[in-house]
Amino acid sequence: MITNSLPKFSRVAAFVVGARLLSAVALQAAPSVDDLASLTLAEAAAQIRAGQVTSVQLTEACLARIETYDPKLDAFITVMKSQALAQAKVLDAEAKAGKFRGPLHGVPLALKDNVDTANARTTGGSALFADRIPAEDATVTARLVGAGAVIIGKTNLQEFAMGGGETSYYGPSRNPWNLAHNTGGSSSGSGAAVSAFLAYGAIGTDTGGSIRMPASYSGIVGLKPTYGLVPIRGIIPLRVSMDHAGPMTRTVEDAAVMLNALAGYDKLDITSVEHPREDYVAGMKQPVAGFKLGLPVGYFDHLDPEVKAAVAAAIDVLNKLTAGSAEMSLPPAVRPLAGAAETLAWHEDYVKASANLYMIPERRRLEALAKENGGTAVDYVKGMWENQLLRRTVDDAFTKAGVDLVVMPTQRILPPLIDDLIKRAYDTKPSDPWVTSNCSPFNIFGLPAISIPCGFSKSGLPIGLQIAGPRFSEAKILALAAAYEKATEWHKRKPPLTPETPKPPVAKGA
Repeated sequence: MITNSLPKFSRVAAFVVGARLLSAVALQAAPSVDDLASLTLAEAAAQIRAGQVTSVQLTEACLARIETYDPKLDAFITVMKSQALAQAKVLDAEAKAGKFRGPLHGVPLALKDNVDTANARTTGGSALFADRIPAEDATVTARLVGAGAVIIGKTNLQEFAMGGGETSYYGPSRNPWNLAHNTGGSSSGSGAAVSAFLAYGAIGTDTGGSIRMPASYSGIVGLKPTYGLVPIRGIIPLRVSMDHAGPMTRTVEDAAVMLNALAGYDKLDITSVEHPREDYVAGMKQPVAGFKLGLPVGYFDHLDPEVKAAVAAAIDVLNKLTAGSAEMSLPPAVRPLAGAAETLAWHEDYVKASANLYMIPERRRLEALAKENGGTAVDYVKGMWENQLLRRTVDDAFTKAGVDLVVMPTQRILPPLIDDLIKRAYDTKPSDPWVTSNCSPFNIFGLPAISIPCGFSKSGLPIGLQIAGPRFSEAKILALAAAYEKATEWHKRKPPLTPETPKPPVAKGA
């Protein structure tokens, strides 16, 4: 070596300098916590398979961001630190041996805290279940773990998924784009966690928009699949005939990857339907130039001006990517008569025994249902018959209009202030109907729908675009969403959240 020809002191100095240079290069090459956490789900999974990063590294990166930012966001009810790290170590050993469980191998994901986990409590956002540890995993939990996911924690939600994210026993989740604003509900914590890079994806549930609303308000992707495509067994129900579960992610591809792991028949789930297996990642790559798009009448009414402008610009982009768009009509989306009896059926015994453990707004709602006895059995049966017929015939509206998919704003308004929602929730006076969302019709129809980012308000709040289609048209929906995502930059924006961002207080419920 050249240093051997130098005096001893010079050789030592050269060694020290060389060591420092190597150390500097290593430090420069080592990815930071934020670099690791900002990978997409698909990127993280690919890097694990290539041996470029370990599951432990990804898990530690998410845990570090949770430690820093969750006190501001209240996105998690339970952080499964020890379990997640232990799981990651096992998955790393398997990867080193060339064994990969599936497309999610080693990737940290979060579960909404109404999704059962056998190894961690599932609270439903309620004091009623503060110490509840289920006996077994929900079907979706088991499928994610089977595909190799690391479950990093359980996310916050509106108590028992009964609203917009403003009332939880654990406090409302905050919007990463502005902590004074609502993140959307009821999957509020899942939206905040994914948006703030605390997990690479999350499970949300959706009975009237609870995946897509927080996706819109949080600036992420949220997919509600066709009713029955993803099993809901092991998820605390809200309204079984309307309940769905699905992925919440930062990109459309990530949603497709998760859907591949989640979709499939479960014979023990009374809502589950048999459908031929599809590869949604492959389907997402189909051309969209021939797609004809519908703009459903009534879904563009009473829009916030900034939402209206952002969605109009998004439709202009879509018109250039596809065969164009035209107005069309969807059937009236009428909720089945006495359908709320499904909610009462699950909660009735709990309300009788422990009404004081419910948050006041939810308790009032359930007690009102109990006084009405949930409606008559005749009303319920007739309502279910009408809804089943609607679900069998709603696809005809697409055929009649000659369209493949429909597009519209996800939410008609910008993310509201948490304080305003809390005050409204605790107000005992009847409130005027508040039509702010285009989400619930697609729960009634049972049709697949996705929300993707399509812009921001002048104040920096996200705006979402909803794309929906006939039953089992997930691949087409994902393809159009991916084409739009590729043509725009909205999904690349990051919330202006820093360790120094102040956390404003919120109103107290009466």
